[in-house]
Amino acid sequence: MRQLPSWRLTLVFRSEFPDVPTVDLPIHEAVLGGAAAYGDGPALIDGVTGERVSYARLAAGVERVAAGLAEAGVRQGDVVALFSPNTLGYPTAFYGATRAGATVTTVSSMATPADLAGQLGDSGARWLVTVSPLLPTARKAAALLAEQGGPLAEILVLDGAEGHRSLVDLLATTGPAPGIAIDPGRDVAVLPYSSGTTGLPKGVMLTHRSIATNLAQCDALYRPAVGERVLAVLPFFHIYGLTALLNQPLRCGATVVVLPRFDLEQFCRTIEEQRVQALVVAPPIALALARHPVVERFDLSSVEYLLCAAAPLDPELAAACARRLGLPHLLQGYGMTELSPVTHVVSPLERDPSPGSVGRLIPSTELRVTALDGAGEDLGPGEPGELLIRGPQVMKGYFGRPSDTAAVVDAEGWLHTGDVGFVDDRGYLYIVDRVKELIKYKGHQVAPAELEAVLLGHPQIVDAAVIGVPDADGTECPKAFVVRAPGSGLSADEVTGFVAGLVAPYKKVRAVEFVEAVPKSAAGKILRRELRAREAERRASASASASASASASAPASTSATAPEASR
Repeated sequence: MRQLPSWRLTLVFRSEFPDVPTVDLPIHEAVLGGAAAYGDGPALIDGVTGERVSYARLAAGVERVAAGLAEAGVRQGDVVALFSPNTLGYPTAFYGATRAGATVTTVSSMATPADLAGQLGDSGARWLVTVSPLLPTARKAAALLAEQGGPLAEILVLDGAEGHRSLVDLLATTGPAPGIAIDPGRDVAVLPYSSGTTGLPKGVMLTHRSIATNLAQCDALYRPAVGERVLAVLPFFHIYGLTALLNQPLRCGATVVVLPRFDLEQFCRTIEEQRVQALVVAPPIALALARHPVVERFDLSSVEYLLCAAAPLDPELAAACARRLGLPHLLQGYGMTELSPVTHVVSPLERDPSPGSVGRLIPSTELRVTALDGAGEDLGPGEPGELLIRGPQVMKGYFGRPSDTAAVVDAEGWLHTGDVGFVDDRGYLYIVDRVKELIKYKGHQVAPAELEAVLLGHPQIVDAAVIGVPDADGTECPKAFVVRAPGSGLSADEVTGFVAGLVAPYKKVRAVEFVEAVPKSAAGKILRRELRAREAERRASASASASASASASAPASTSATAPEASR
């Protein structure tokens, strides 16, 4: 565990809202326990076909799927992997599995066979639920897993495929749902995978209690109204989508309009056709809504608010998106997988939130901001530092990795987020960047997110990412990867000149590379590690080429000096 000096005084920011009681319910009961009150009201609508699933049908389906999984051999404590894009069947499978007493490990629908096999093996999953288009990947992953000595018990499908039990088959089960006694504080409901503050993806153990309580914590700031239509295009397999687009809306009696993937034209068409009122998105979608001309072709007047999270959103971009949608401002939120995931949010009811902030602390949550110099000194309002969070939403730990858990959660229960931010004098939090992603230029700290926001202010730049790269002297310098607007002839010198005119000299972009796209996660976070790996590979290749060129142009060695050169 991280140890803190016993003598040090701590400065703790606390939520202005009253604490909420711990919610000791299984997640399926916390979300669907009130489904009977909504009866035939639509819980889910397919944004492409218009098919509807009522609350009554969803609740009954969860019971039948739980019975079907139990009949198939799923037992309490088993791990079921859910490998699928957003579909109407996803929530039935998810809550059905938890109702059967299983832990659900959610898997990115973009996973490769190796990725999937790795998560299946690490989580100990014996059951895999997928969709027919992903069966080739699932079967290859199962074969890889079998080679490692951990075969799957069964692959099931949500739609239909010959030789595989389907969701329809599970729903047709006539036996009773299993009688399961779940311990909400101990039993793990969801095992999503996250890279955490650093390193490779790890299973994050989120208990029924931590997730259910986090939903209750959100009520003070974000609670969709009964019947409110929320558009769900962010993936359910990510904790952001799972919480903000399934758990909370369904718990509150809202209607979730489901899209399998983001396509801007389909996204806008669905808003228009379904009269969507709430958008919950990541920054790339906000960027598209702010700038893409296709948006003008659709009537988006039904939208009452847009909530953006998963990565920092530039205030100017947020303002541009709000203007395009006719909203007074955009809302933002903050959290991470290890926090179940919410700690801050801007409420749709707020009239004057601090511009650019990710909101205020939700109830029963504490925050500390500690200095980045390693001394761990607590900082006050307006001073940026690493964010530490404590509350009932903190994860149980990383699955099978006690040392990794101890490196993130200290002895006093504070989770060290690895994010850099500060709190203003009104209690609103601002995110600056990640601790590990700050660029150290000649002793100065440069935040990539700040430079990315500046770059996105250029009319000919549609996307950008910044990382630190070594220059000829070994000094870490900001390098920008830039996606130009179609038809743009923007040069590297024009990019560096534009940034230099808007930032302090030590923050200037020192190198530019034009790319087709910026690599991002399903939740919209920039995958800087991919850019760093690409840069390292490029430098290694350049070094090898230079060495080969030097060898080719060097004079031939004499027989007398050859042995010396080989030593």
